[in-house]
Amino acid sequence: MNTHRIHRVSKLTGLSKDVVRVWERRYGLVKPLRSANRYREYTDEDVALLRFLKEELDRGQSIGALAVEGREAVLQRMRATAPPAPQQLTPHGHLLDELVALLDPLDKSRFEQKLNGAVAVIPFEEAVQRILLPLQRRVGELWHQGRVNVAVEHYVTKLVQQKLFSVMNQLPVNELGPRVLIACPEDESHEIGAQAVAYIAVTRGCHVYYLGPNLPASDLSAFCERIKPDLVLLSLTEIKSDAATRRLLQDLSPLAAQWPVAMGGAGARAIEHLLRENRIELLDDLAALHSRLIDLVSKRLLAQRS
Repeated sequence: MNTHRIHRVSKLTGLSKDVVRVWERRYGLVKPLRSANRYREYTDEDVALLRFLKEELDRGQSIGALAVEGREAVLQRMRATAPPAPQQLTPHGHLLDELVALLDPLDKSRFEQKLNGAVAVIPFEEAVQRILLPLQRRVGELWHQGRVNVAVEHYVTKLVQQKLFSVMNQLPVNELGPRVLIACPEDESHEIGAQAVAYIAVTRGCHVYYLGPNLPASDLSAFCERIKPDLVLLSLTEIKSDAATRRLLQDLSPLAAQWPVAMGGAGARAIEHLLRENRIELLDDLAALHSRLIDLVSKRLLAQRS
Protein backbone atom coordinates (compact mmCIF):
# COMPACT_ATOMS: atom_id res chain seq x y z
CA MET A 1 0.00 0.00 0.00
CA ASN A 2 1.27 3.48 -0.82
CA THR A 3 2.15 5.88 1.98
CA HIS A 4 2.15 9.66 1.68
CA ARG A 5 3.83 12.50 3.63
CA ILE A 6 1.52 15.13 5.07
CA HIS A 7 2.22 17.73 2.35
CA ARG A 8 1.11 15.19 -0.27
CA VAL A 9 -1.98 14.31 1.79
CA SER A 10 -2.89 18.00 1.89
CA LYS A 11 -2.75 18.18 -1.92
CA LEU A 12 -4.74 14.95 -2.37
CA THR A 13 -7.52 15.91 0.06
CA GLY A 14 -7.76 19.70 -0.14
CA LEU A 15 -7.29 19.90 3.64
CA SER A 16 -4.58 22.02 5.24
CA LYS A 17 -1.74 20.27 7.04
CA ASP A 18 -2.91 21.87 10.29
CA VAL A 19 -6.41 20.44 9.91
CA VAL A 20 -5.03 16.96 9.20
CA ARG A 21 -2.87 17.13 12.33
CA VAL A 22 -5.77 18.31 14.49
CA TRP A 23 -8.07 15.55 13.24
CA GLU A 24 -5.33 13.07 14.05
CA ARG A 25 -4.43 14.34 17.54
CA ARG A 26 -7.80 15.52 18.84
CA TYR A 27 -10.20 13.08 17.22
CA GLY A 28 -8.14 9.99 16.35
CA LEU A 29 -9.88 9.60 12.99
CA VAL A 30 -6.62 9.09 11.10
CA LYS A 31 -3.70 7.06 12.40
CA PRO A 32 -0.54 7.75 10.42
CA LEU A 33 2.47 5.50 10.57
CA ARG A 34 5.89 6.87 11.49
CA SER A 35 8.87 6.46 9.20
CA ALA A 36 12.36 5.71 10.49
CA ASN A 37 13.04 9.44 10.67
CA ARG A 38 9.71 10.05 12.47
CA TYR A 39 7.83 11.64 9.57
CA ARG A 40 4.09 11.00 9.46
CA GLU A 41 3.15 8.57 6.69
CA TYR A 42 -0.50 8.23 5.72
CA THR A 43 -1.90 5.21 3.84
CA ASP A 44 -4.23 5.29 0.84
CA GLU A 45 -7.05 4.40 3.24
CA ASP A 46 -6.20 7.41 5.42
CA VAL A 47 -6.33 9.65 2.34
CA ALA A 48 -9.70 8.21 1.27
CA LEU A 49 -11.04 8.65 4.81
CA LEU A 50 -9.91 12.28 4.99
CA ARG A 51 -11.64 12.96 1.66
CA PHE A 52 -14.81 11.33 2.97
CA LEU A 53 -14.67 13.34 6.21
CA LYS A 54 -14.36 16.54 4.19
CA GLU A 55 -17.40 15.55 2.12
CA GLU A 56 -19.37 14.80 5.30
CA LEU A 57 -18.51 18.24 6.68
CA ASP A 58 -19.61 19.81 3.39
CA ARG A 59 -22.96 18.03 3.86
CA GLY A 60 -23.39 19.63 7.29
CA GLN A 61 -21.90 17.04 9.64
CA SER A 62 -19.64 18.15 12.49
CA ILE A 63 -16.18 16.69 13.03
CA GLY A 64 -17.09 16.10 16.69
CA ALA A 65 -20.08 13.94 15.75
CA LEU A 66 -17.96 11.99 13.29
CA ALA A 67 -15.35 11.43 15.99
CA VAL A 68 -18.02 10.07 18.35
CA GLU A 69 -19.12 7.69 15.60
CA GLY A 70 -15.53 6.36 15.49
CA ARG A 71 -12.99 5.60 12.81
CA GLU A 72 -14.15 2.07 12.00
CA ALA A 73 -17.82 3.02 11.71
CA VAL A 74 -16.99 5.96 9.45
CA LEU A 75 -14.76 3.70 7.35
CA GLN A 76 -17.64 1.27 6.89
CA ARG A 77 -19.93 4.08 5.75
CA MET A 78 -17.23 5.36 3.41
CA ARG A 79 -16.91 1.94 1.79
CA ALA A 80 -20.65 1.83 1.21
CA THR A 81 -20.76 5.14 -0.68
CA ALA A 82 -20.62 5.58 -4.43
CA PRO A 83 -17.15 5.32 -6.05
CA PRO A 84 -15.56 8.05 -8.16
CA ALA A 85 -17.10 8.42 -11.61
CA PRO A 86 -15.38 6.10 -14.12
CA GLN A 87 -14.43 9.00 -16.41
CA GLN A 88 -12.22 10.36 -13.62
CA LEU A 89 -10.05 7.24 -13.83
CA THR A 90 -9.03 7.20 -17.49
CA PRO A 91 -5.67 5.62 -18.42
CA HIS A 92 -2.56 7.79 -17.99
CA GLY A 93 -1.79 7.80 -21.72
CA HIS A 94 1.43 9.83 -21.76
CA LEU A 95 2.99 7.77 -18.97
CA LEU A 96 1.99 4.51 -20.69
CA ASP A 97 3.66 5.69 -23.90
CA GLU A 98 6.87 6.40 -21.97
CA LEU A 99 6.78 3.02 -20.22
CA VAL A 100 6.17 1.08 -23.43
CA ALA A 101 9.06 2.90 -25.11
CA LEU A 102 11.38 1.50 -22.42
CA LEU A 103 10.44 -2.10 -23.28
CA ASP A 104 12.04 -2.32 -26.74
CA PRO A 105 14.90 -2.53 -26.16
CA LEU A 106 14.20 -3.33 -22.51
CA ASP A 107 15.65 -0.80 -20.08
CA LYS A 108 14.72 -2.57 -16.84
CA SER A 109 16.17 0.02 -14.47
CA ARG A 110 14.48 3.03 -16.04
CA PHE A 111 11.22 1.14 -16.65
CA GLU A 112 10.85 0.08 -13.02
CA GLN A 113 12.01 3.45 -11.71
CA LYS A 114 9.40 5.30 -13.77
CA LEU A 115 6.64 2.81 -12.96
CA ASN A 116 7.40 2.74 -9.24
CA GLY A 117 7.61 6.52 -9.08
CA ALA A 118 4.25 6.98 -10.81
CA VAL A 119 2.45 4.40 -8.65
CA ALA A 120 3.90 5.80 -5.41
CA VAL A 121 2.46 9.31 -5.70
CA ILE A 122 -1.25 8.51 -6.17
CA PRO A 123 -3.72 6.33 -4.22
CA PHE A 124 -3.19 2.71 -5.19
CA GLU A 125 -6.71 2.12 -6.54
CA GLU A 126 -6.19 5.03 -8.91
CA ALA A 127 -2.83 3.53 -9.92
CA VAL A 128 -4.52 0.18 -10.62
CA GLN A 129 -7.13 1.73 -12.91
CA ARG A 130 -5.01 4.40 -14.60
CA ILE A 131 -1.60 2.70 -14.84
CA LEU A 132 -1.25 -0.97 -13.93
CA LEU A 133 -4.22 -2.55 -15.74
CA PRO A 134 -3.93 -0.33 -18.83
CA LEU A 135 -0.18 -1.08 -18.98
CA GLN A 136 -0.76 -4.83 -18.84
CA ARG A 137 -3.49 -4.60 -21.50
CA ARG A 138 -1.34 -2.50 -23.81
CA VAL A 139 1.65 -4.83 -23.51
CA GLY A 140 -0.66 -7.79 -24.17
CA GLU A 141 -1.88 -6.10 -27.35
CA LEU A 142 1.72 -5.43 -28.43
CA TRP A 143 2.53 -9.10 -27.90
CA HIS A 144 -0.45 -10.15 -30.04
CA GLN A 145 0.78 -7.77 -32.74
CA GLY A 146 4.28 -9.29 -32.57
CA ARG A 147 5.85 -6.00 -31.43
CA VAL A 148 7.16 -7.40 -28.11
CA ASN A 149 8.12 -10.98 -27.38
CA VAL A 150 6.46 -13.22 -24.82
CA ALA A 151 9.31 -12.82 -22.34
CA VAL A 152 8.70 -9.06 -22.13
CA GLU A 153 4.95 -9.62 -21.80
CA HIS A 154 5.56 -12.07 -18.93
CA TYR A 155 7.98 -9.64 -17.27
CA VAL A 156 5.41 -6.83 -17.22
CA THR A 157 2.60 -9.15 -16.15
CA LYS A 158 4.57 -10.53 -13.21
CA LEU A 159 5.62 -7.03 -12.16
CA VAL A 160 1.99 -5.87 -12.08
CA GLN A 161 0.99 -9.02 -10.17
CA GLN A 162 3.72 -8.44 -7.60
CA LYS A 163 2.43 -4.94 -6.92
CA LEU A 164 -1.15 -6.14 -6.54
CA PHE A 165 -0.22 -8.99 -4.19
CA SER A 166 2.14 -6.80 -2.17
CA VAL A 167 -0.63 -4.31 -1.44
CA MET A 168 -3.23 -7.04 -0.88
CA ASN A 169 -1.04 -8.63 1.78
CA GLN A 170 -1.01 -5.38 3.75
CA LEU A 171 -4.78 -4.92 3.82
CA PRO A 172 -6.69 -6.06 6.91
CA VAL A 173 -9.17 -8.93 6.62
CA ASN A 174 -12.71 -7.73 7.31
CA GLU A 175 -14.24 -10.76 9.00
CA LEU A 176 -17.64 -9.04 9.24
CA GLY A 177 -17.82 -8.01 5.58
CA PRO A 178 -19.83 -9.83 2.91
CA ARG A 179 -18.05 -12.95 1.68
CA VAL A 180 -16.88 -12.63 -1.92
CA LEU A 181 -15.15 -15.50 -3.71
CA ILE A 182 -13.04 -14.47 -6.70
CA ALA A 183 -11.50 -16.85 -9.25
CA CYS A 184 -10.97 -17.64 -12.92
CA PRO A 185 -12.89 -20.64 -14.30
CA GLU A 186 -11.24 -23.72 -15.72
CA ASP A 187 -8.94 -23.10 -18.72
CA GLU A 188 -8.77 -19.37 -17.92
CA SER A 189 -5.16 -18.51 -17.09
CA HIS A 190 -5.18 -14.69 -17.22
CA GLU A 191 -5.71 -13.59 -13.64
CA ILE A 192 -4.60 -9.94 -13.39
CA GLY A 193 -8.16 -8.71 -13.84
CA ALA A 194 -9.32 -11.03 -11.08
CA GLN A 195 -6.50 -9.85 -8.80
CA ALA A 196 -7.50 -6.22 -9.35
CA VAL A 197 -11.12 -7.11 -8.57
CA ALA A 198 -9.97 -8.81 -5.37
CA TYR A 199 -8.10 -5.68 -4.30
CA ILE A 200 -11.11 -3.45 -5.00
CA ALA A 201 -13.44 -5.80 -3.12
CA VAL A 202 -11.18 -5.79 -0.05
CA THR A 203 -10.98 -1.99 -0.02
CA ARG A 204 -14.79 -1.84 -0.20
CA GLY A 205 -15.02 -3.81 3.04
CA CYS A 206 -15.62 -7.32 1.67
CA HIS A 207 -14.19 -10.51 3.14
CA VAL A 208 -12.42 -11.83 0.04
CA TYR A 209 -11.40 -15.37 -0.85
CA TYR A 210 -9.10 -15.25 -3.88
CA LEU A 211 -8.61 -18.64 -5.55
CA GLY A 212 -6.66 -17.70 -8.67
CA PRO A 213 -6.74 -19.05 -12.24
CA ASN A 214 -7.97 -22.26 -13.87
CA LEU A 215 -10.37 -23.41 -11.16
CA PRO A 216 -12.63 -26.39 -12.03
CA ALA A 217 -16.32 -25.81 -11.35
CA SER A 218 -16.50 -28.86 -9.07
CA ASP A 219 -13.78 -27.47 -6.79
CA LEU A 220 -15.40 -24.04 -6.89
CA SER A 221 -18.72 -25.53 -5.78
CA ALA A 222 -17.07 -27.51 -2.99
CA PHE A 223 -15.38 -24.38 -1.68
CA CYS A 224 -18.65 -22.44 -1.80
CA GLU A 225 -20.27 -25.14 0.36
CA ARG A 226 -17.61 -24.44 2.98
CA ILE A 227 -17.67 -20.63 3.06
CA LYS A 228 -21.28 -19.81 1.99
CA PRO A 229 -20.38 -16.79 -0.18
CA ASP A 230 -22.58 -13.74 -0.67
CA LEU A 231 -21.21 -13.45 -4.20
CA VAL A 232 -19.02 -15.49 -6.54
CA LEU A 233 -17.06 -13.33 -9.01
CA LEU A 234 -15.47 -15.01 -12.02
CA SER A 235 -13.07 -13.40 -14.50
CA LEU A 236 -13.30 -14.58 -18.12
CA THR A 237 -10.98 -12.69 -20.46
CA GLU A 238 -10.64 -15.27 -23.25
CA ILE A 239 -13.35 -15.49 -25.92
CA LYS A 240 -14.18 -19.18 -26.14
CA SER A 241 -15.55 -21.33 -28.95
CA ASP A 242 -19.24 -22.19 -28.93
CA ALA A 243 -18.50 -25.72 -27.72
CA ALA A 244 -16.22 -24.50 -24.92
CA THR A 245 -18.79 -21.90 -23.88
CA ARG A 246 -21.53 -24.54 -23.65
CA ARG A 247 -19.30 -26.75 -21.49
CA LEU A 248 -18.40 -23.85 -19.20
CA LEU A 249 -21.99 -22.77 -18.65
CA GLN A 250 -23.12 -26.34 -18.16
CA ASP A 251 -20.44 -26.76 -15.47
CA LEU A 252 -21.39 -23.47 -13.78
CA SER A 253 -25.15 -24.01 -13.90
CA PRO A 254 -25.39 -25.94 -10.57
CA LEU A 255 -23.24 -23.26 -8.89
CA ALA A 256 -25.44 -20.41 -10.16
CA ALA A 257 -28.54 -22.25 -8.99
CA GLN A 258 -27.29 -22.14 -5.39
CA TRP A 259 -25.17 -18.98 -5.08
CA PRO A 260 -25.17 -15.49 -6.62
CA VAL A 261 -22.66 -15.65 -9.49
CA ALA A 262 -21.34 -12.75 -11.56
CA MET A 263 -18.80 -12.70 -14.36
CA GLY A 264 -16.65 -10.00 -15.95
CA GLY A 265 -14.04 -9.62 -18.68
CA ALA A 266 -14.00 -9.61 -22.48
CA GLY A 267 -14.95 -13.29 -22.64
CA ALA A 268 -17.98 -12.68 -20.42
CA ARG A 269 -19.15 -9.69 -22.48
CA ALA A 270 -19.06 -11.85 -25.62
CA ILE A 271 -21.63 -14.27 -24.15
CA GLU A 272 -23.85 -11.81 -22.25
CA HIS A 273 -27.13 -13.27 -23.57
CA LEU A 274 -26.08 -16.79 -22.52
CA LEU A 275 -25.10 -15.63 -19.06
CA ARG A 276 -28.59 -14.24 -18.43
CA GLU A 277 -30.14 -17.53 -19.53
CA ASN A 278 -27.97 -19.33 -16.95
CA ARG A 279 -28.72 -16.93 -14.05
CA ILE A 280 -25.22 -15.42 -14.15
CA GLU A 281 -24.92 -11.66 -13.78
CA LEU A 282 -22.62 -9.70 -16.09
CA LEU A 283 -20.40 -7.07 -14.47
CA ASP A 284 -18.93 -5.58 -17.60
CA ASP A 285 -17.00 -2.61 -16.19
CA LEU A 286 -15.56 -1.20 -12.97
CA ALA A 287 -18.58 1.03 -12.38
CA ALA A 288 -20.87 -2.01 -12.39
CA LEU A 289 -18.47 -3.86 -10.10
CA HIS A 290 -18.35 -0.97 -7.64
CA SER A 291 -22.14 -0.68 -7.57
CA ARG A 292 -22.52 -4.40 -6.92
CA LEU A 293 -19.98 -4.38 -4.09
CA ILE A 294 -21.48 -1.26 -2.53
CA ASP A 295 -24.89 -2.94 -2.57
CA LEU A 296 -23.44 -6.00 -0.81
CA VAL A 297 -21.72 -3.92 1.87
CA SER A 298 -24.78 -1.73 2.43
CA LYS A 299 -26.99 -4.79 2.95
CA ARG A 300 -24.48 -6.24 5.40
CA LEU A 301 -24.40 -2.96 7.37
CA LEU A 302 -28.21 -2.92 7.55
CA ALA A 303 -28.24 -6.52 8.72
CA GLN A 304 -25.71 -5.75 11.46
CA ARG A 305 -27.79 -2.82 12.71
CA SER A 306 -31.09 -4.73 12.80
